[in-house]
Amino acid sequence: MMERWLILMCFGMYSCASVEDNRNGQPPNFILILADDQAWNGTSVEMQPGMKESASDFHHTPFLEELASEGIRFSNARAAAPVCAPSRYSIQFGKSPARLRLIRVGMDASHIPHAEWQSIAKVLQSVDSNYVSGHFGKWGMGASPEVLGYDVGDGATRNVDGGFVNDKSQWETTLTRDPKKVFELTERATAFLDSCASSQRPFFLQVSHYAVHSNIQTTDSSFSSMNASPLGHRHRHVGLAGMTLDLDQGLGKIIEKVEELGMSEHTYVIYMSDNGGVPNIPGAKKYDRSLNHPLQRGKWDAMEGGLRIPMVVAGPGISPGTHSKAHVWGADLLPTIADLANGLAFLPDSLDGGSFKPALLGEKGVEVTRSVDGMAFHVPYRNKIALNRPHSAWISGNHKLLYFHDDGEVRLFDLEDDCGETQNLATALPLRTEAMKESLFSYLNAVSAPRWQEGITWKGEPFSTYESTH
Repeated sequence: MMERWLILMCFGMYSCASVEDNRNGQPPNFILILADDQAWNGTSVEMQPGMKESASDFHHTPFLEELASEGIRFSNARAAAPVCAPSRYSIQFGKSPARLRLIRVGMDASHIPHAEWQSIAKVLQSVDSNYVSGHFGKWGMGASPEVLGYDVGDGATRNVDGGFVNDKSQWETTLTRDPKKVFELTERATAFLDSCASSQRPFFLQVSHYAVHSNIQTTDSSFSSMNASPLGHRHRHVGLAGMTLDLDQGLGKIIEKVEELGMSEHTYVIYMSDNGGVPNIPGAKKYDRSLNHPLQRGKWDAMEGGLRIPMVVAGPGISPGTHSKAHVWGADLLPTIADLANGLAFLPDSLDGGSFKPALLGEKGVEVTRSVDGMAFHVPYRNKIALNRPHSAWISGNHKLLYFHDDGEVRLFDLEDDCGETQNLATALPLRTEAMKESLFSYLNAVSAPRWQEGITWKGEPFSTYESTH
């Protein structure tokens, strides 16, 4: 850790010519705040304006509300996977977990050339060698941040580094001074910002919080505050609400530091989650209705509760208090950041993401242009704490196809009118259903995605891959 901070101090002393403000060509800064397991409706911001159920009826996130009032919220934002490691890979490399052939937690990632591929940090370095990148918090990938081009960070951290114990105790609320290291991470992040301001270097900062993933931890003050608040009808867990408030306070400190340093006019702040929220507490307990309602199910499944996430972005050129219905996902982060930095020419081939810069800057009704006309969400294994059925999803436009590999069942939903995935249109729209099914399998074949076979589970045997047939 000390060695990393010596490097950080060196950046603080780095001598380079001052740059003009963003309007005259200064490279933009980027801050990505990545929450862990935060539900689409897990904050007090309505992700779908006017839809009360798209926000929590109990959790309180005033600083995220402030960020949304200054920027744009995306009601159709999704993680690239309903679990953390594949989602985090997709953010860094702009590729789907299916293409990465890494679709669940704990998989061997030795087949991925981490040092050779272009990550967010490396692309920005190609745009301008003055860019400095830092990562603090949960990494959750198979190679360290340094290998992906990050100059400073916490190393190859995992859930356990944030206070996770995989037993029943994870669902019991614990009061602590620094829940899930929210404030420690925030202090390191703000020190990084001070260093970048001192050196006048453009930067990419990713703060990957361990919150609100279990174990459930919160400060005494946040617990007391939420305990004194009226419980919601959907959300009633005081410990989770307290941890959510603590996380939001960390966001607030970073926003305040950006303003203090005079960086607001040339800094993009992106807030999102790595996947959808847990469907219930305790996580393995049976439930009648998900905590993510009106979305179906939650983390671990490719239904909307597992994929749809909160996403708010503020920064130069973004109109305050705006909203976009554009369908975006984690794989879009790399090309979008590159586009905002005028670096599209430095993007690698074989990306599944596309830039949503036009939506950020106010183009109405715009959909993201990608190399493939759709988004694949691939969960080809049984998981007893989830649906326990191998499945994949394909989203194109407002339609979503859900395919079950165990028996060939197909469901089709119009997400514009039915975000709760309650009306199966497969029989009513057979041509649309068949076309989307063909698109899904054509894509899985093209990228040699992991292929389900009986016996493959959440922790099971290695996968075979799709090789031109299905």
